[in-house]
Amino acid sequence: MNENNVTPQTLCPVARAETVVGDRWTVLILRELFMRSHRFEEIQAQTEATPQMIAARLKKLEADGLVERRSYNKRPLRYEYHLTEKGEAFYPVVLALRAWGETWFKSPEEGRAVHYTHRSCGKPAGLGPVCEGCGQTLRHDDLIVEPDPAYQAERQERWEAFKASR
Repeated sequence: MNENNVTPQTLCPVARAETVVGDRWTVLILRELFMRSHRFEEIQAQTEATPQMIAARLKKLEADGLVERRSYNKRPLRYEYHLTEKGEAFYPVVLALRAWGETWFKSPEEGRAVHYTHRSCGKPAGLGPVCEGCGQTLRHDDLIVEPDPAYQAERQERWEAFKASR
């Protein structure tokens, strides 16, 4: 094992990265962390994964250094999950998946699920990886996130359904 907890069976960086983030649930958990959902229940509701799947992926992401747990309640003990610097560095991948999905898996009349405004220039950021307005590389903290009303309603429906099932 090396310092990143990856067994170096190949020199291919794509194969090595895939061992950490190469399944649907892990990528969706990371999406939720970028959407500022930090609590287990929020992540579970929006990914629609089982608690066991979420727990296993969060533990692996923590072991791999992408996520850190922070206590927010002592009795009972509860944690929030936050991205580390290494986790934040995954953001360009999320932007690339978003751009690919917006381009190839949606009809034009659906519109974008999320609109980003670049804080630096105040203009729409576009699909990335650089701002359409000013050409700067997009970073997660530099963006104002505005979900489309339909997407916001979809997320709210998932949250309400999750709460009702408990």
